[in-house]
Formats: sequence, C-alpha cells, structure tokens
Amino acid sequence: MAEPLDDYIDAVAKALELPIDDAWKPSVRANLAVTLKMAKMVDEFSLPDETEPASIYAA
Repeated sequence: MAEPLDDYIDAVAKALELPIDDAWKPSVRANLAVTLKMAKMVDEFSLPDETEPASIYAA
C-alpha cells in the first residue's frame, strides 16, 4: 500500500529531474512528514497584525 506522500515525492522528483532510489523513499517521506508538521505549527501560530519582524538575526 502506497503512503499518502509517495505520489507527491514521485511528482516532485520527476519535475526536478531528481532520481530517488526506492531504498531512500521511506527516509524522504519521513523527512517531508516532519517538515509538513513543523510548517503546520508555524502556520497555526497567530500573531497580531502589528507584529514587526526581527531586524537582525545573528548566529
């Protein structure tokens, strides 16, 4: 049974002409699932309209 993200992974790999070995697909799928979960958390975090972006980022 195919995982829900498999079609997406195949389509993006084809569009980018990026070959992905079948052995790597579970790892790619897991990474994408975590990325989508984090993106959902950021998207759901509400900020007031007057919030200003930080002016300087330093590492």
